[in-house]
Amino acid sequence: MKIIMEVKMSYKNERLEEFNNYLKNRKVAIIGLGVSNIPLLDYMNEKEARVTVFDDRTIDKIPMEALEKIRKYEINSYFGEESLKNLKGFDIIFRSPSCMPNREELQEEVKRGAVLTSEIEMVLQMSPSTIIGVTGSDGKTTTATLIYEIIKAKGYKCFLGGNIGTPLFTKIEEMMPKDIVVLEMSSFQLMGMEISPQISVITNISPNHLNIHKDYEEYIQAKKNIFKNQDNNGVIVLNYDNEITKEFENEVNGKVRFFSSKEKLSDGIILDDEIIKECKDKVRRHILDTKNIKLRGTHNYENACAAIAATAGLVDVDTQIDVISNFGGVEHRLELVKEIDGVKWYNDSIGTSPTRTMAGLHSFDEDIVLIAGGYDKHLDYKPLAKPILEKVKTLILMGQTADKIFYAVKEEAEIQNKQIETYVCENLEDTVKMAHKVAKQGQIVLFSPASASFDLFKNFAERGKKFKELVNRIF
Repeated sequence: MKIIMEVKMSYKNERLEEFNNYLKNRKVAIIGLGVSNIPLLDYMNEKEARVTVFDDRTIDKIPMEALEKIRKYEINSYFGEESLKNLKGFDIIFRSPSCMPNREELQEEVKRGAVLTSEIEMVLQMSPSTIIGVTGSDGKTTTATLIYEIIKAKGYKCFLGGNIGTPLFTKIEEMMPKDIVVLEMSSFQLMGMEISPQISVITNISPNHLNIHKDYEEYIQAKKNIFKNQDNNGVIVLNYDNEITKEFENEVNGKVRFFSSKEKLSDGIILDDEIIKECKDKVRRHILDTKNIKLRGTHNYENACAAIAATAGLVDVDTQIDVISNFGGVEHRLELVKEIDGVKWYNDSIGTSPTRTMAGLHSFDEDIVLIAGGYDKHLDYKPLAKPILEKVKTLILMGQTADKIFYAVKEEAEIQNKQIETYVCENLEDTVKMAHKVAKQGQIVLFSPASASFDLFKNFAERGKKFKELVNRIF
């Protein structure tokens, strides 16, 4: 009797192993002690790298978790606005997304021979798995999360990271070639990147982060890095309705998959008469009626179209339908907080730009009490004025951008010979009190600031949590 024994060979990530060996005794700079870089302190200590950390913040602003690791591993550190003056003589530099790659100190060190990279770029370089990258001015978190849930529901081992989820560099050793990694990627993460995911999605592009980027063109060029380094086997999912992303088709090396809510494409995923359809060879196949989707708003149906296009070929349509139908959304994105006396309160703290808030306004048929305003990213609020006059009954403003929004709406109201009830408040607590006072039964209170949060809060999530806390105190 002949017995045949099957031996399963374990996968060996040779690229990662080579990199880990290289790290021993190398001088490694970690710039910015944010969420993505703190896990690197453990990793680099384990690989016996000689680490120095840099952060523009003063030591009292550094997370305690990072300070404890710095003390434990006896890591050299420089803090404060002048910290990067000490950036000299390093082999590898890991920058955080908030540290722009074109900073003079970084470029000088690169000229001396240092490798400039980031946690997310190393995932792209070292992971053996298929990687799906998602970027865009609006909708990237919802789209990336939808893709992740669809892939996971099919039975793949799947990792979610980048701008959301957990830092993934320290998890590369767990990744196998058959696995799938989904990355949400911001313009700051993409800027200077020289590698692209195998499958990429750009939900849309509109002016954003112009307080940090040199200009709008720099922002657009950063977004393009998500597909520029693909080969002819790559896939890029693009928004046909956005003039900028539509034109990217001319620069793509791989295959383009379009989605649209306005055009009846002959090839792509479309929203037609409130039904999501797949179009191929001029034949349209009904996929999903939007009345069966929990998410609200055309922008979310567009996100679903993008997720379907990105997962085509990896997952069957039935799995896509099941996940999208039952997906309840991501926190701080048109999130229903509570209904009080017939008034529904929605938290859309992710609305950090005029276009995001416009999408939120168009998600409702009810009259809206809008709470808006926050940190000024040097954006134009004039396009927001018309949707506000069309959808909003009462406007409540706060923060640095209160005046910009007020005067944009005032100018448009004078042109249209309309009036809108408007209040300006000192802080978020006062806006919630005012909204509770003026909102009428059947109306929506929508917290969608159309601005960043940095004037009063650490990020949009902290701002959204505070809003929900204040709403839940009402009753």
